[in-house]
Amino acid sequence: MKDFSLPLTATAESIDELGHVNNAVWVQWIQQVATGHWDAVAPESHKQAYIWVVVRHEIDYLRALGPGETVIARTWVADKPQGARFDRFMEFTGQDGKVHVRARTVWALLDKASGRPLRVTDAIVAPFAE
Repeated sequence: MKDFSLPLTATAESIDELGHVNNAVWVQWIQQVATGHWDAVAPESHKQAYIWVVVRHEIDYLRALGPGETVIARTWVADKPQGARFDRFMEFTGQDGKVHVRARTVWALLDKASGRPLRVTDAIVAPFAE
């Protein structure tokens, strides 16, 4: 499957009272990277017709990220969709090559006009596999 990467740097606003990136910021970054992947590979007709919503996040926080530090966020889709659901995997790797956060998120496909769930078809998956 085709993956997508995006560099992210911890700003002062990202840091919590413990001196590292707050857990809520990691969730925001997961959404930013996932939607960036969709925007980068989906045809315009799909972007106009469909929208994705998060159903579930599973996040492993492996090491802290401090102010000014950068990670490379990499996401990919490895499993066949199940109905309206699509699993997305992510790793946030530091400049030292060590993974800071690993996540698996489950997204559901909705019809943009009606808000109703739709089955993820091969045509929708194809841009992520090329």
